[in-house]
Amino acid sequence: MKLRLEGAMIPRSVKRMFDQRHEERVTPTRETAVLTARGKAGPVQLVNLSQSGAMVVSPDMLHIGERVRLQLLERGDVPGQVRWIKDGRIGIHFASPLG
Repeated sequence: MKLRLEGAMIPRSVKRMFDQRHEERVTPTRETAVLTARGKAGPVQLVNLSQSGAMVVSPDMLHIGERVRLQLLERGDVPGQVRWIKDGRIGIHFASPLG
């Protein structure tokens, strides 16, 4: 499986000047997911979800570009890559769109 990012990874210390998102974000109600990184799995709070990615709240310190897996309740295990990190929130870009 090959992960690929479209566009640049953005350090979230930089304020977003415009919204580059092309799809609707769904905001789940207190839904949790399991994030696996570096061989360790742990629960995270799912903030929003789209076909191409998710925002989660995690106590773990990850790095931009790091490969992760997000286990979603109704969608199973989804591979992805960390796109941005800010204030305990992590933006994950999925390797392929959710179906």
